[in-house]
Amino acid sequence: MAQVVRTKLTKLLGLRVPIVSAAMAYASLSKLAVEVSQAGGFGFFGIAGISTAQLREQLSSARTSIPDLGAKPLPIGCGFLGWIMDSKEDEYKQLIDVALEHGVRAIWLAFGTDLNRWIQYIRSAKASAYPAHKPLIFVQVTSVEEALQAANDWKVDVIIVQGNESGGHGRSTAPSTMVLLSEVLAALPGENSPPILAAGGIANGAQIAAYLTAGASGTVLGTRFLLTPESPFSAVQKAALQAAKSTNTVRTLAFDQARGTNNWPAGIDGRGIRNKIVDEIETGVDEKTVQEKYRNAVQAGDPDYLVIWSGQGVSLMNEIKPAKEIVQELHVDIVRALQRAQQLLG
Repeated sequence: MAQVVRTKLTKLLGLRVPIVSAAMAYASLSKLAVEVSQAGGFGFFGIAGISTAQLREQLSSARTSIPDLGAKPLPIGCGFLGWIMDSKEDEYKQLIDVALEHGVRAIWLAFGTDLNRWIQYIRSAKASAYPAHKPLIFVQVTSVEEALQAANDWKVDVIIVQGNESGGHGRSTAPSTMVLLSEVLAALPGENSPPILAAGGIANGAQIAAYLTAGASGTVLGTRFLLTPESPFSAVQKAALQAAKSTNTVRTLAFDQARGTNNWPAGIDGRGIRNKIVDEIETGVDEKTVQEKYRNAVQAGDPDYLVIWSGQGVSLMNEIKPAKEIVQELHVDIVRALQRAQQLLG
């Protein structure tokens, strides 16, 4: 078994390795989150398009799948999108209440114009069946300004720094993950700052080790965990990821135009595998025509018109493996990379 990697994050959550699976809406379930956490990392799953009954089922299943958990916090997290929460306030308060009732260890918030309101709701809510436990608050940021607000004004527990290489939604003008991480660490120096996690384009242990030596307390991986049996991505979507190179990904609004989900905050677009959706939107094909082709593709499993979110690190992954195996392999590779780095000093 690989030795424990000690960072602010692993100490905070009692982890063996500073790996977090991303809270990917429509692309992650509680089972995936559990497998990541059971392997020594920490797993999230995204909450969108789900009822309170379905969330209860997901969380109940997660709790019963972990032996001897008892009344301890459920060692996974739920992720929420701020702009959707704002548009469906009552519905999402009920979903948060369900997450609190089941004692989730953490809640991840992203892409909202009033996230602090939701942070206060979570911290003051009395819905928890585990009154001794309040979930840790993870907030995803795409700029130094957002990071300073999250740390200094909102007093969040963990900050996720998302760079431009990331798959799925992110800020179109965000710098690279390493540059943004370095900027945030410079703006929030010292031991009293919250753990800072790097997210975007990360695929292997050597990359994770590089971010750790740069000062990150951990890393978030999304695309890598799409290539698992536990991911709800379809076989067609997974095959497209396996065949893709980093140059096949593109940041664009076209995917949201095809899905009819154009309500994201200003400046937010999405990175995925370039296909005919992007080609046709860019050449001026009518949006409704592309939307119809997208709906047909969902039914037929046609990758030319499916939305397949992906980060730029996709070229470094080509196998479908259980999430637990991925975490274990990454853990070993991180330790080896850190040990190689030590040999540079002499």
